[in-house]
Amino acid sequence: MSLWMILPVSLPVLSITGIWVVYAMALYNQHVCPVDNWLYNQSCEAELHLQSGPSFCCTLDNVPLISKCGTLPPESCFFSLICSTGSFMVVVIVLLRYAHVIEKHQNCVLNTASLSTGWICAAGLMMVGNFQVDNAKILHYVGAGIAFPTSMLFVCLQSALTYRLAKTQGEYFLAHLRLCMTLLAFVALVLSGVFFCQESFVLQHAAAIFEWVFCVIIMLFYGTFAFEFASMSGDTMAVLARGGSLALARRELKLDPLVGLGGQSHPHPPEIMSM
Repeated sequence: MSLWMILPVSLPVLSITGIWVVYAMALYNQHVCPVDNWLYNQSCEAELHLQSGPSFCCTLDNVPLISKCGTLPPESCFFSLICSTGSFMVVVIVLLRYAHVIEKHQNCVLNTASLSTGWICAAGLMMVGNFQVDNAKILHYVGAGIAFPTSMLFVCLQSALTYRLAKTQGEYFLAHLRLCMTLLAFVALVLSGVFFCQESFVLQHAAAIFEWVFCVIIMLFYGTFAFEFASMSGDTMAVLARGGSLALARRELKLDPLVGLGGQSHPHPPEIMSM
């Protein structure tokens, strides 16, 4: 069992814990209202952080969206740290997953597309974390517009890739698990987007909850790569260093016993990218 499996497990552990810590900090500093609050007002006599008492007057500016939780200091600093660290980990995990597929099987369109969407998602996440919605709204929404769709596309591609490469019962079970997570994430993303565009206070709050659900599911999806990373070896690093030539060499070695009796070997067909 490879220690590389710690990496995909660490991403959801750190990210999910981190964003809930950000929420707790924002709640403690009275920058957002709690997730169990469904009562909002058009306006309040005093801003939320100036209020005191067992009950608070909340407006739509206090809806506990993840981005809202990380808007004001000191939680904004921690939110940027979590997003930046998470982006780096996503880049590494996606790259290692790409190399692992080449090492164990061969490269394909699904694998290359997953690499591209994963890295684009990481770039969007970096923008979300470092451009707070109240300070740089356009850049923040551009980052969110990149991160959310590409993360959804990434899990879709990985689910399809898992089914394509599955051979054992355990691998098919993992594919089924990822498909279920993908469907749940898709439903949460659609509902969050639809509700976010509504003027209803209740639907706005529901959008925040579905946003949390979507992000948690996506992070847990990355954690499932621990199953593949458990069998990762130094050959995976060699695949990256040699641009996939190691995997090609291994397949050529398997064809060597097919050398003709006259000492003439059949030429190996060039490796192509399969679907």
